[in-house]
Amino acid sequence: MPGDTLPVHVNRDSLHALEVPDAFETDGSFDIGVVNHGGSVHVHLHLDDDLSEIAALEASNHFVDGESRRAVHVGVEGAGEATGTLKIASAYGAETRYVTVRITEPEEEESTVEVDESLSEPQPREPDEGSDGGSVPVAASPQLAVLGLGVAALAVAAVLVVFVDDIVVVAGAVAVLVGVLVAVYIALAGE
Repeated sequence: MPGDTLPVHVNRDSLHALEVPDAFETDGSFDIGVVNHGGSVHVHLHLDDDLSEIAALEASNHFVDGESRRAVHVGVEGAGEATGTLKIASAYGAETRYVTVRITEPEEEESTVEVDESLSEPQPREPDEGSDGGSVPVAASPQLAVLGLGVAALAVAAVLVVFVDDIVVVAGAVAVLVGVLVAVYIALAGE
């Protein structure tokens, strides 16, 4: 459980008194939450060798102002489990308590993805958009495309017949006209 806090109460019942749980268990980094109920005090924290293999305190000696709170972070690095003792002393050893700390392997979270049956149905396609944000024109049918190209070819042939007075150009224009008419007939007959 990330974000666990080990509570430590100082000066609640008497001067330099410490109240801590006998044991604490976590599966990762945690905070030691020191709550001072009286006058200012020094609190010393120490992890034994077993805990120090995978955990580290940000600092061991802490001055805690009167009637205040202080969180001391214990970072857990690496993998594995460890059980050891955290020593807590107030007022340079006037009171000392020991907490058995057990660090366990974090539980692996199972991630699942639920698939809705609507994903198996074909989705409607939206028209592609050009670079200017407008719709890209799509030919309604291939027959219209052939007809448009044929009309353009006839226009070019007609211009050449008018400006070039030659029998070869006229024959070519007639051939293009016949080709376009045949293509249009085949396209319309295929529908």
